[in-house]
Amino acid sequence: MSSQPRDPAFEAALQQASEEHKLAEWYRDCVRPLCNMPRTQWPRCCGRGCEPCTDQLVAVAERIDELLGRG
Repeated sequence: MSSQPRDPAFEAALQQASEEHKLAEWYRDCVRPLCNMPRTQWPRCCGRGCEPCTDQLVAVAERIDELLGRG
């Protein structure tokens, strides 16, 4: 498995968005796939009290897009 360097701007946005939405650091890797797929494929809350809830993950991903100026 090869290791790709991470984009510093994305990493900073992920950190800021996670902190703003109180997403624990160990869940940040759950947000990464959302940032590489169309929003139409993002999961929705199932209402079962998951930790973290997909609503929180989606909120972080949306904030990352805002911080990076992506539409």
